[in-house]
Amino acid sequence: MSAFEKLMRFEHDTQALGQIAGRLGWDQETMMPRSAADQRGEEMAAIEAVLHGRRIDPQVGEWLAEINDGDLNAVGQAQMRHIRKSFERTSKVPADLAAEIAKVTSKAQGSWASARADEDVAAFLPVLQQVVDLKRQEGQALADGGDVYDAMIDDYEPDMTAAELVAMFDAMRPRLVDLRAAVLEADAPKGLSGAFPADKQMKLTRELARAFGYDMKHGRVDKAVHPFSSGSGHDVRITTRTSEDDPFNCFYSTIHEVGHGCYEQNIDDAYLLTSLGQGVSMGVHESQSRIYENQLGRSRAFTGWLFERMRDTFGEMNVPDADAFYAAVNKVQNGYIRTEADEVQYNLHIMLRFDLERALMSDDLAVADLESAWNDRFAADFGYAVDKPSNGCLQDVHWSVGLFGYFPTYSLGNLYAGCLHQALRAAVPDLDVDLAKGETSAATGWLKDNLQQFGGLRTPRDTIEHASGMAPSPEPLLQYLEQKFRSIYGL
Repeated sequence: MSAFEKLMRFEHDTQALGQIAGRLGWDQETMMPRSAADQRGEEMAAIEAVLHGRRIDPQVGEWLAEINDGDLNAVGQAQMRHIRKSFERTSKVPADLAAEIAKVTSKAQGSWASARADEDVAAFLPVLQQVVDLKRQEGQALADGGDVYDAMIDDYEPDMTAAELVAMFDAMRPRLVDLRAAVLEADAPKGLSGAFPADKQMKLTRELARAFGYDMKHGRVDKAVHPFSSGSGHDVRITTRTSEDDPFNCFYSTIHEVGHGCYEQNIDDAYLLTSLGQGVSMGVHESQSRIYENQLGRSRAFTGWLFERMRDTFGEMNVPDADAFYAAVNKVQNGYIRTEADEVQYNLHIMLRFDLERALMSDDLAVADLESAWNDRFAADFGYAVDKPSNGCLQDVHWSVGLFGYFPTYSLGNLYAGCLHQALRAAVPDLDVDLAKGETSAATGWLKDNLQQFGGLRTPRDTIEHASGMAPSPEPLLQYLEQKFRSIYGL
């Protein structure tokens, strides 16, 4: 057996253990008894220690040294690119630090959920301070004297830097702010109102998941405080949430997570339990969830079909027809919650988080001052005050679990989705005819064939360029938003 074959067998088992760790996280969010958090923290720390040990096993280094990448085909070279990078990065982080991060973030997740429910920021800050301190240590170890935040971004979007993100946000912000101002000054469409029972929402949301190609034989839909997707290959799970006066929260959270889930389900089985057998980056992953949710799910064609299905499920609604329903689905309005934000304002929520977490990591912002910094920035950006912590700095789970550097990938996903949508429309000119029937296979099939099946074969930037035929740029997204919302609001 060659060194490459030995390495791939070892990698297979490491990936399998990583999937087990992910399942523990899924269970913690969906079914774990609330008082089991401390024990789960110990379990997560134990498996992280095993994974960390495998990722820096000296034998891996010996195999890497023995293998000549030039002797491998393109798939083998891509496998080596991922494994080599993981080995080099993981080797920089002490095993005890990796285990402590797993332990503390598992506990912090439970602390965040309790603090959020109790509207008690002070109860969460001590453990958040521990998380920030540990992640700074990890970032410093990874950066090797370079930019700590760049090192953190690289975990989620390889080869991306804070400077590139700043340039992207600087290009997007003025046009988004101008569009928001114009829309909010126009007459607002009627929003959806009424009572929508949770059990009926869940029944329809599973129909939506199937309509967008989610394979229920290899997945499931559960409820969680913060919707997410988990797993890869043949076991990909998603979660959603319900609100009896806001069914769009459930339906579009589901379609969003289905985008993530379908990406994982549609990767070539030849890559199963290897480094290529998962989404190549969080930005590319988010491009799939956002194009499913927004460009497809909130389109005039698809909302026409959804309007009829909601009438079948819930009876007559306060919006009289499909056009009014489309406007209600895409209504731009003031709000606090990132995951519920309309397309016009969503990226402004990300810019706020991006700036705050960079300040936390550089120690320019003290954890104790986070709530006031958030509230001040929100008031400056959106023009009104945060009313309670669950609508402010406690609304997102990400910082509690140490995902610093993750937030900007949401906006990257929107940018990538804009590029993909432009290419998809050119490739499938009759797309709206299918969407009006609730049929998405032409769109999802194009995404599978051009992007999803390849998993981690290419770099994130090359993945988008290969699928869309263009270098990533904010222009397609901005043009799409301006055209769509100026039309809806008669501007």
